[in-house]
Amino acid sequence: MTFQVPTTISAAGSAQLTLRRLILYVLLFALVVIAAVGLSGLLERLFRTGAVLASTDVAGVARSLAFTLIGGPLAALLWWVVWKRLDDGAERSSVGWGLYLSAVYAVSLMASVTAFLGMAASFIGRAEPQWYSPLSGGLVWAGIFVWHRWMWRHPVKHPVHLEDVPAVIGSVFGLVVGAVAAITALGGLLDVAIRGYISLTPGGDAWWQSVLRAMVWAIGGSIVWRWHWLRGGGRKLDTTLVDVALIGVGIFAAGITALGGAGVVVFVLLRTAFDPGEPMNELLAPLGPAMAAAAVGALVWRYHRVSGAHRSVATRRASRLVTSGVALAAAASGVGVVINASLAVAVSPLAGTGTRTLLLGGISSLIVGGPVWWRAWRPTRQPRTADSIPPGRRVYLVAFFGISAVVALIALLVIGYRLFEFLLGEVTGGSLLDRIRTPLGLLVAAGFVAAYHFALWRREHVLAASSPPRAHTVDQVTLVTASSPEPLSKAITDVTGAKVTVWRRADAAQEKPPTDGALPAEQELVEHVLNAIAGVTAKRILLVIGPAAGQGTGIDVIPLETAR
Repeated sequence: MTFQVPTTISAAGSAQLTLRRLILYVLLFALVVIAAVGLSGLLERLFRTGAVLASTDVAGVARSLAFTLIGGPLAALLWWVVWKRLDDGAERSSVGWGLYLSAVYAVSLMASVTAFLGMAASFIGRAEPQWYSPLSGGLVWAGIFVWHRWMWRHPVKHPVHLEDVPAVIGSVFGLVVGAVAAITALGGLLDVAIRGYISLTPGGDAWWQSVLRAMVWAIGGSIVWRWHWLRGGGRKLDTTLVDVALIGVGIFAAGITALGGAGVVVFVLLRTAFDPGEPMNELLAPLGPAMAAAAVGALVWRYHRVSGAHRSVATRRASRLVTSGVALAAAASGVGVVINASLAVAVSPLAGTGTRTLLLGGISSLIVGGPVWWRAWRPTRQPRTADSIPPGRRVYLVAFFGISAVVALIALLVIGYRLFEFLLGEVTGGSLLDRIRTPLGLLVAAGFVAAYHFALWRREHVLAASSPPRAHTVDQVTLVTASSPEPLSKAITDVTGAKVTVWRRADAAQEKPPTDGALPAEQELVEHVLNAIAGVTAKRILLVIGPAAGQGTGIDVIPLETAR
């Protein structure tokens, strides 16, 4: 019975330690923000009024003084306590330290960059630019950013966990700011080039002034992205968070932007050819921004698609599935809109330009989304055996079936409501078909998507059930090699389904090619490796490839014991 006491005490002590760290880092974060707000307020008044601090805004000056003179010393004192505690390895490995650095890094980076870029853009076309507030805030937050970046890169006291978060935050923030601003700048230029006149903003600024301001933001965002992603080594990090950011922003968001922009471009072109009901100047108004969105979105998507090709097999598969999902959503929406517009024409053959415009919108969405989905999904090249079904594919099928089934159910309920409303109420406000054409189009499109994905899932489920169980039992492979690991890791994952971790040999440059038993060519090496691990039954194996790894082919397979 006495053995229960240490366990209880240890658990209670661990909980108290975690709570103490949480309170400590939350308090430090709050004090740093308070001191930064106070100091930026004082600097703003100093820049604005010179030596006169307390002019008419006594309350504001008092608040800034209180935040600075009280919050600042308390933040410095608490930071010193935390910094001294980081000599202990347990403190450095706590999640709280990584969360604190990531939170302050993100806030200070976003605040300083937006302040400096806003200040730079305010000098374009303004007689009296308001630079006081952005300069004061930018200086303070830039100092905090440099301070916390130094702690993040410290050789000893850097965080053990969440060390990839600052690089991901900086990359995503810079990419979003740069891409949005680039779309704005390029859209303004294309709008002037297409419509052939100089537009004025409501404030009276010329078109080139808004374009230059957007270019300032685009250049600043691209610098932040390049600094974190390329120079900061964000693209070299092989972590789940980096993969999620790459797929979520570089594939998903960029794909939606590119397809949306391309859809609007096709829609405008179709309207100019078949539905020129409005003045041409108004009809072409969305064309410039849409072309810019399609171009920038496609550029971002293409870059991350190529960048993802050098990452893990799972990341490459996920990028293809996400691309397929976005394109399928666009194509299915187009089908629903086309059915809706066709029913409107059937109800009223003399329908006006509104129905024609709706039909052209659905056709444009279908034209853009259909080919992209066909290219990404490849419906004519589906898996024919259970071994050729890639991991994650059935999850994708189930997810799309579930989403489309829910949409179809909601559309069916709306149709039922409209039907009973028509039967029980007064027969006014149009025919029954006119009442249900919108949810009916949605029902047909969603039902087709659900049926297609359910049929594929059912077919692959039957293939997996009828095929004999796979002989391999390997779950984790640690590959040590001096050559390019991509072909080997892809082949190992495709055959065994195992997760491959690559370690590059440090002595690769000093190794001399052996005169006897030299390493085979790439394809032969892949075959030798697969043959070597074919009979291994361990869950984890160490695979060493090199002239010094073993005899003959230079391949050494070491089964590892699973930790209990």
